[in-house]
Amino acid sequence: MKADPARMVVRTIMLCHFIAAFAALGMPPFFALILDQSLHSDAAYLAGWLYVVPTFFTALSSPWWGKLADRFGKKPLLLRAQLGLAGSFLLAGFAPNTWVFFIALLLQGLLGGTFSASNAYLATVASGAALTRSLTLMQWSARAALVIAPTGLGLLMMSVQSPLQLYRYLAVLPLCAALFIWLLPERRAPATAKTPEQATRKPAEATPGQIYALQFAFVFATVVTFPYFVPFIRPEGGSVSPALAGLLFGLPHVMYLLCAMPLSRYLGRSALVATLALSCLVLAASLAGQALTSSLPAVAAGRVVMGLGMTAAFIALHALIAGLVNSGNAGRTFGWFESSSKWGAVCAGVTAGGAVQAYDVRAPFFIGALVLFVAACYLAGLTFHRHRPAILANRRNHANQ
Repeated sequence: MKADPARMVVRTIMLCHFIAAFAALGMPPFFALILDQSLHSDAAYLAGWLYVVPTFFTALSSPWWGKLADRFGKKPLLLRAQLGLAGSFLLAGFAPNTWVFFIALLLQGLLGGTFSASNAYLATVASGAALTRSLTLMQWSARAALVIAPTGLGLLMMSVQSPLQLYRYLAVLPLCAALFIWLLPERRAPATAKTPEQATRKPAEATPGQIYALQFAFVFATVVTFPYFVPFIRPEGGSVSPALAGLLFGLPHVMYLLCAMPLSRYLGRSALVATLALSCLVLAASLAGQALTSSLPAVAAGRVVMGLGMTAAFIALHALIAGLVNSGNAGRTFGWFESSSKWGAVCAGVTAGGAVQAYDVRAPFFIGALVLFVAACYLAGLTFHRHRPAILANRRNHANQ
């Protein structure tokens, strides 16, 4: 049986994104170790600042790279992103001091952006429900890298003299990804009329601005709990081991890996705004529940529910953005989509630090729950407004009978 070319492209892009994300997501947890052992800096507080540098500059650069992708082609800009990662990793691997390491991370954010570039290329081979599934797979690869990379790189660090040296070897990964992408076909937006699928596509349930704002709120509300989860689960004198704390931290991501593809068979096809509203309510309840309990099993249950809500929310957001995208505007659309995500993460980190300093380690959970509850209320209003003409028409029909 002949292989489906579109499916092979999706698998290749997913693999390339995973091997690039493996280094980009796996190294930040070891920044404090790099500062101490490789750069000989005793400024441990810099680890937190360096953590957000790539995210900040990705948020700035993604819309710009997206516009260039729409103009010059998705494949060249995807190659550019992988090669940009390789160059920034090499510079980080040979950094003699903290300033050069900072510049390397800056370039990683400025020249990277593989997630939006990969999604833009996928929009040239898939659309509608197929594109939604492809975006779910891309998020799957990112979550898999987030779960696997810290453990894998932690083991590799035992075999090198300096933790910073790992960046030199990891630069090979995006270079390999660039080679695979170079072998893929070039695809450009057609200059002809709309395809039958595009012509019969249903009106989008939300505007681009609404989707970007919802993506920002969703990422902010979930990421705001990340920086201080371990201190939350392991208070001073607590009996929870670091390994168990790490397992509980990663549990929502593991739930996504387990449930994303099965749930995508049922979700993401209709009632997307309502699905996202319900997901936000589930997430809000899980965050508030974790903050209000002191029982470890209850926290674990809250993390499982959080993972399920996060999975459903991702699928709904992917379907909403897929409803706006075509091969001609994919770069710009996904550029802003990733930018809103990165800005949400940056603002979450800053907010979490301020909230914990002003209150305690439970504050980020309540803040996240509040933001998600407000988002759910807004989405409920959006759903009602969308269906209001049909509701009024039904009332008139009943009144005339």
